[in-house]
Amino acid sequence: MRLLLPCLLLMLGGCAQVQPWERGYLSHDVMAWDVDPMKARLDRHIYASKEGSSGGGQAAGGGCGCN
Repeated sequence: MRLLLPCLLLMLGGCAQVQPWERGYLSHDVMAWDVDPMKARLDRHIYASKEGSSGGGQAAGGGCGCN
């Protein structure tokens, strides 16, 4: 119980209300998870193809990236 209260207070300290005029700062490219969405999609495709070829995965493919 002594550990739960400080952890809860730390988590609540991270919550913040974003005002409508401040939301423009959050839409900048530097705030995105993937700066280049096409490259990120290609990387995910290559990863899924390689994992599918190694067995035990759910993705189908031969590892060449041509699902």
